[in-house]
Amino acid sequence: MPRVRIGPALPDREALDVAVARLRDLDLEGLRNRWHAVCGRPAPGHLPRHLLFRILAYRLQVDQLGDLDGESRRLLDRSGSPEEAGQSAVDLSRRIADIRPGAVLGREWNGRMQRVAVLADGFAWNGKTYRSLSKVAFAITSTRWNGPRFFGLRDKPSKGASA
Repeated sequence: MPRVRIGPALPDREALDVAVARLRDLDLEGLRNRWHAVCGRPAPGHLPRHLLFRILAYRLQVDQLGDLDGESRRLLDRSGSPEEAGQSAVDLSRRIADIRPGAVLGREWNGRMQRVAVLADGFAWNGKTYRSLSKVAFAITSTRWNGPRFFGLRDKPSKGASA
């Protein structure tokens, strides 16, 4: 007889919604008591009500639905503050936006020089127009690439920056 593997039960979304709604109804002291029951230690005294609520609601969701995977956690840990992450995204977009229509990007791939013309509405390569550099890089290599990085428009992150 074949073995049957029974997976974990599906999370009960309604019960989760009810539990979060009950948290919303608690005052500061009630949230601190709930924290103590869940975490086994007193809540930090400096946390205001809205943060206690958010942390406890997140904890309920984690218990029911599971936590972030390791890769997502590492990405968030590397990103720093939201302000820094937003600023780095703006800086990267500015670097890409500085490429003006008419420019030609070049990259040697498998011993052949690949040239891409920058158009007002995309990028031209081998007689076809693509909406993004990543699509051009995929057409050239048949593998997924970050287009700006493939064409040398972005620096590789240094080993020290990810530590």
